[in-house]
Amino acid sequence: MIESSKMESMAGRLSSNLLLSMICPLQQLYSTLLFRWHFYIAQSILMQPAIALKKKLDDSQPVLGMLVMNHFWLELVEIAQAAGLDYMIIDLEHHPRDGELVANACRIGRLAGFAIFLRSRRTDAESIGEVLDLGPCGLLLPMIESAEQLDGVRDGIYLPPRGRRRPGGPGNRWAKQADYEGFKSAVEDHLVVLPQIESQLGLKNVQEIADHEITTALAVGPFDLSSQLGVCGQMDHPKLADALATIRDAAERAGKPSWMIGDGEKLTQQGYKFLSITEPSYLLENTLRELTAEVRQLANENGQ
Repeated sequence: MIESSKMESMAGRLSSNLLLSMICPLQQLYSTLLFRWHFYIAQSILMQPAIALKKKLDDSQPVLGMLVMNHFWLELVEIAQAAGLDYMIIDLEHHPRDGELVANACRIGRLAGFAIFLRSRRTDAESIGEVLDLGPCGLLLPMIESAEQLDGVRDGIYLPPRGRRRPGGPGNRWAKQADYEGFKSAVEDHLVVLPQIESQLGLKNVQEIADHEITTALAVGPFDLSSQLGVCGQMDHPKLADALATIRDAAERAGKPSWMIGDGEKLTQQGYKFLSITEPSYLLENTLRELTAEVRQLANENGQ
């Protein structure tokens, strides 16, 4: 009986060990797959502002935002999102700003699921890397004139071996895995890039700019372009209209949308879907002007 019990015990242990030897690899596989799934979901959620914006563009839905050229404060991000805008561009080209303020704006946008883009002052690889370190999910690139210029931008976006970026700063929060695949899947694959056509040379090379691999949508700087065409500020001039048509045609041939800034209602009637519809300081001034005139008129009428 004792020997029989020992044999049964040994058989039981062998069965358990055999079962464990079968289960452990399955558990390891399950854990690996679960980790990869969570990693993929986390990356997607983190870059959701850019992903959602691109999805709307792909579906030909209106994508509306604003360009902040003058005063910026952090609550403006919350205001823009609450107002129903899809994105905000903070201008670094014409307005020097505190890096911590801009990084915090990008951080709020990242956590709130609201797209924050930055317009850079320069477009060389080192400058682009510095801007990306602040943590935006998109770039508005001023005065792009050739595909070669965009190659330099690409070097500032991509890590080696595809580029030369050396990532750091708050922008690293996009990537939860600190290796090449982590940055590629979190940043490089989803970053929104808008090269602005603002010169006659850019207009001449517009098709190669539209066709470039990093171009998400072809953008326009209408005032600077009108100045370069010799019709400064004349937004309805035939020269500018022809140039805008050329830019839109190039974008369509490349299978990409066009980005434009200006009167949202008028531009929508012209068929634009990707728009910057206001600048907050000018919007505030115009709204205050109209409100002041309205109240003053009512006060004068009541005083008669």
